[in-house]
Amino acid sequence: MIDEKGSLYIADAMIALSILFIAMLMLNSLVSLPNPTYSDISHDSKNAQDIMEILSGKVDFEDKTFLSYITNILKDNKNSKKSVLEVSQICDDKFAEFKIDNYRFIESNHLNSKVLASSGDFTKADSVSVATRNFDGYSYTLYVW
Repeated sequence: MIDEKGSLYIADAMIALSILFIAMLMLNSLVSLPNPTYSDISHDSKNAQDIMEILSGKVDFEDKTFLSYITNILKDNKNSKKSVLEVSQICDDKFAEFKIDNYRFIESNHLNSKVLASSGDFTKADSVSVATRNFDGYSYTLYVW
């Protein structure tokens, strides 16, 4: 009989601890943490690094990249005004494909920071993303804002 009372006390204690544990879990789930407030402003996911990676990557399973293509035009024509204008037109067309509103694309090594393509007012830029890639002695920098 004494053993039965001890077993009942242990079972009673286990039930009490289970109820206490369940109550603590319920209390914990009722306490809600404030949700973080997210900005309503949606920024364009394209940044300068992403675009430069695309420009310096292989296209059409050939060994030529966009940067190699425009570099060859400039180099073959010895950076003439005609070749700079041709490259500027090619760059404008390429960036139009990306549907970027505000950008500036320059070559800073051979052409003394000549703007090859640009759209938008750079002086009003709040946050500017910048990427630079070098190809065959030419240094191309892209600003996106």
